[in-house]
Amino acid sequence: MIPLQMSSGDLIADRRAYYAEALATDDPAAACDLYLQALDLAPDWAAGWYRLGVLRADHGLPGAAEAFERAIASDPADRLGAALRRDMLRDRALGDTVPTAFVETLFDQYAASFDTALVDRLDYRAPQLLRAGLNGPQGRVLDLGCGTGLMGAELRPLCTYLEGWDISAEMLREAEAKALYDHLDKRDLSALAPVDATWDLVTAADVFAYLGALERITAWVSAALRPGGRFAFTVEAHDGPEPYHLRPSRRFAHSEKGLRDLLDQAGFTATLTRATLRMDRDAPIEGFVVHAVKNAPLPRHAEDGEDMAAA
Repeated sequence: MIPLQMSSGDLIADRRAYYAEALATDDPAAACDLYLQALDLAPDWAAGWYRLGVLRADHGLPGAAEAFERAIASDPADRLGAALRRDMLRDRALGDTVPTAFVETLFDQYAASFDTALVDRLDYRAPQLLRAGLNGPQGRVLDLGCGTGLMGAELRPLCTYLEGWDISAEMLREAEAKALYDHLDKRDLSALAPVDATWDLVTAADVFAYLGALERITAWVSAALRPGGRFAFTVEAHDGPEPYHLRPSRRFAHSEKGLRDLLDQAGFTATLTRATLRMDRDAPIEGFVVHAVKNAPLPRHAEDGEDMAAA
């Protein structure tokens, strides 16, 4: 059955889409024809165009990219992530982040069952892996993409002040109920405003799978950390030559070399450890557990090439 939020608003179009879903496994071509009939009745139905694109893509039928384009045109915010599915049809992703509205919608819907699904079913271990690399008191800590507070539970005993940011209001609601954070705020991590260097530790557990290019967020963290501050995060591992790669899961994976180069350029000294972050369909998801320390700024004469003797 088509979920209520996926309805076209036209009863006949919805009924044809319902029959299309029933046919999808045995006769995907006929299912696509039924979806086209539904879309003749509801031409601006983004979810219908998205499902048509998925059926065509999954069964090797022509026109998948065009269907995803129509879905994006019908919902420019792209709450269904059609741009990611379109990009998966190409050799490389055209975008370097997952659409914000898609991430927000996904986690708003997922929030109530998030802990059970991730910890109990998928053996999610990123917070514990990051915690293992943190020794002693951490002072002021910012947890980026804090979700329901799984990382916050590991951080709370270590810090004097703990703040969490997330794009999903429903995830923040779950985190607030745990009373772990001194402050929670709804923020889009792909568009953070500049800040002063006020944090001792910034964490991001299983967050950067939704950000392909990490240059902007890494530069932001570097500016937000005090000298000697720490940046601790996890990413899924990518073994190819590219710095990052969009996977069929619609999550980005990152290469070790790309991460090392990026962190070095941003002024960090980093340690990367390979580990299993979680399971997915009974297969381990390998990633990198990254602990990076912000280097102290060089003396001005060293940066400018000045001669101390001449000063």
